[in-house]
Amino acid sequence: MRLFSFLLICSTLCACQDESIDYQKPSGVDFQDEMRDFVIEISEYAKAQKSGFSVIPQNGIELVTTNAEESGQAHNEYLEAIDGHGQEDLFFGYDKDDQKTSSSDSQYLMSFLKLSQSLGNTILVTDYCNTPVKMDESYTINQSHDFVSYAAPDRELNIIADYPVNLHNENDQHVSSLSQVQNFLYLINPDKFTDKESFIKEITATNYDLLIMDLFLNDGITFTAADVERLRVKQNGGSRMVICYMSIGEAEDYRYYWKREWNNFKPSWVAVENPDWPGNFKVEFWNQEWKNIIYGHENAYLDKILQADFDGVYLDIIDAFEFFDNL
Repeated sequence: MRLFSFLLICSTLCACQDESIDYQKPSGVDFQDEMRDFVIEISEYAKAQKSGFSVIPQNGIELVTTNAEESGQAHNEYLEAIDGHGQEDLFFGYDKDDQKTSSSDSQYLMSFLKLSQSLGNTILVTDYCNTPVKMDESYTINQSHDFVSYAAPDRELNIIADYPVNLHNENDQHVSSLSQVQNFLYLINPDKFTDKESFIKEITATNYDLLIMDLFLNDGITFTAADVERLRVKQNGGSRMVICYMSIGEAEDYRYYWKREWNNFKPSWVAVENPDWPGNFKVEFWNQEWKNIIYGHENAYLDKILQADFDGVYLDIIDAFEFFDNL
């Protein structure tokens, strides 16, 4: 299998060498199957709670085939459990932001994305570019493949792009399913907003069909069902979907579930810190203790998302299986 995170994994292992000396690669674990099973479990649980709830994994697209190879057969159970795929850096940003992704890397990713798309899943592409001509190119290329895209000017995902001035594929339609989405906004870092009201006002002044956001404001305040209902209204009177971001391959020490004692004595299922994103730790995502944090009871992360009446969940760090495969 071609592993796109190889360089990142190497840097992670080097940067965390002292921390990972005592961490041994678990034996007898099929990391690819465990991640597929985790996503399927999340999907089955969430859809049982809310009809029409969308489940969208980001990256780790190789899991759509049974052997995670381009030549592999479709993994039908996994593909049937999800409603779309998020893919970063497909045409811009893979090696460097605002730089075109190599055609070989794009074609490799597209071989999996097209398989998922052919079976009815919506493809959401986030390209990282900030030069207008490159942003235009990103939108044009993605549209030629019937992918819905967002040209993100900052990888921090903390601002609303001010280009193009006229929103790509802007419309006043009522959007209630992924198949109707023609554009989207990816804004999961609300640190530039002083309060929920300012965040809501800025979003409702836009006409994006889909918003991908965080459950929490930067001060730890949770967005409520009433907030989400307001966020669904586009400026032109149409309606949008509101999807919530959730990482399932890394634990984040700024989340409500992180226990103070873990700063000194981490659970055995916490592996190493991601050097590119301080405070984010690779986890043994197949571990039941971690799964209990993610879903299954009132205080679980996914359950909080469901309580806030989001229209779906955007699952990140799906490609964590690559980290463990390469230990």
